[in-house]
Amino acid sequence: MSDLRSPLRLLCAAVALVLATGPAIAEERTLTGTVTYRERIALPPEARVEVELLDVSRADAPSVTIAETAFVPETQVPLAFALDYDGSVIDARHSYALRARILQGDEVLFRTVQHFGVLTRGQASTELVLERAAVPAETPVGRWLAEDIGGGGVVDRVRTVLELGPDGRVSGSGGCNAISGQAELSGAALSFGPLATTRKLCPPAVMDQEAKFLAALGGTRSWKIDPDRRKLILLDATGRTVAAFARD
Repeated sequence: MSDLRSPLRLLCAAVALVLATGPAIAEERTLTGTVTYRERIALPPEARVEVELLDVSRADAPSVTIAETAFVPETQVPLAFALDYDGSVIDARHSYALRARILQGDEVLFRTVQHFGVLTRGQASTELVLERAAVPAETPVGRWLAEDIGGGGVVDRVRTVLELGPDGRVSGSGGCNAISGQAELSGAALSFGPLATTRKLCPPAVMDQEAKFLAALGGTRSWKIDPDRRKLILLDATGRTVAAFARD
C-alpha cells in the first residue's frame, strides 16, 4: 500500500504546484461614471467618447493602459460610461487614474486635464469633467496629409505628406519618395522653391500621383484654411485649388 501512496502523493504535490504557479484568473470588474464639460456647446452627431483606465504609478515613465472603452453618445452631457477591466492586475501599491476624450473624427474636442484617481489609495473620481481642447491657429505650418490633388482625389492607402516648418523648411513624402526643400511664407502668400526628392521607383499610379503633387506645390502661390472642414487649401496664381490637406 505504501508503494501506491508515494506516487499518489507526488502527483498531488505536482498538481498543487502547477495550480499555485499558474496564471491568475481574470476578475471581471466594471467602473462606472460620467463624462461632462462646463461649456454650453452641443456635441456634434458624429462625436465619439473614449475612456481609459491607466496605471500612473511611475512619474518617470509613460502611463500604462489597463482597459479602455469607446462609444458614440446618444444624448448630450453628462454621458454615462461603463469600463470593464481585469481586477486581478490591479496592485494596491500602485496608482490608477481615468483619462477621457471627446472626438469628432480625429479632432479632439474635449479632454481630461486634471487627475482623476480611482481604485487605490482611497480615490474614486469617476465623474470626469473635461476641458475644451485648444483650437489650432490657422496656419499652414505643421504636418498635412493630402486628400485631393488637382481635383482628382488621391490613391487609396498612399500617404502623400507635406510638412512645413515655421522657418519655411519643407519635408514629407510624395507617396513614394521623400521630399525636402524650402518655401516662402508671408501672410497668405506661399510658394515652394525647388524641391529635392529621393530616387525610388514605385507602381505607376503612385509615381503619377507624386508627379502631380510636386507640380501642385510648384504652382502654389497662396493658402487658406477651410473653416468648416479645417483643411489646408493650396491655391495657384488664379485662385484655383491645386491641393487640399487634412492635419496628419
